[in-house]
Amino acid sequence: MTRADDLGARLGVVLARIAAACDAAGRSPGDVTLVAVSKTWPASDVLVLNGLGVADFGESYDAEAAAKATALRQAGVTPCWHFVGGLQRNKARSVAGYADVVHSLDRSEVVDALGTAAARAGRVVTGLVQVSYDEGPGRSGAAPEDVERLADRVAATEGLAFGGLMCVAPLGEPPRPVFARLRALSETVRRAHPGAVTISAGMTADLADAVAEGANCVRVGTALFGGRGPRLG
Repeated sequence: MTRADDLGARLGVVLARIAAACDAAGRSPGDVTLVAVSKTWPASDVLVLNGLGVADFGESYDAEAAAKATALRQAGVTPCWHFVGGLQRNKARSVAGYADVVHSLDRSEVVDALGTAAARAGRVVTGLVQVSYDEGPGRSGAAPEDVERLADRVAATEGLAFGGLMCVAPLGEPPRPVFARLRALSETVRRAHPGAVTISAGMTADLADAVAEGANCVRVGTALFGGRGPRLG
């Protein structure tokens, strides 16, 4: 089996899982965006999946993502790039140059830096506020009680468009109650920002729980690409 065959088969399985989750939730599969998390995998894999109809790709490491975006642009392919990793302020200028959506806004200084960089580049980047439901050290995300304030800041920042919320379910906890809390928080935030409809939640292991709780953007890496490859760059 070629790599292209492998990726195509994996994509079919993932799309079937999303369709089944949507059917169980009484939703249409067309309501859920699949973000193929291509970090550590080569641009050639992105080209294959894009040719199979995948339009959205997620990256976590700026140097790798920037190089991959350049390679695809030179090949005449411009997918929608999602930056899904933790964003450092000193990487904001680079990320603003290629990312269409940033899922990981969790601090005011990062919001400001990304907005400034996007505006200078003449771009508008969609920003999602990452919510943390994990009290463990080192996990990214804003505390739930800070989300509305941060959402207001994103919405008011030149160069950014506030798109909605994102979370990663804490390790070792049942994911569905966490996704239910994210859904409720999204409903609260949309009272002030009705257009911020994105709920980015669910990965390979828990995408069905996320879809059941209203996620309309799932970030899938392992199920599409296989076990994580060596980091590129």
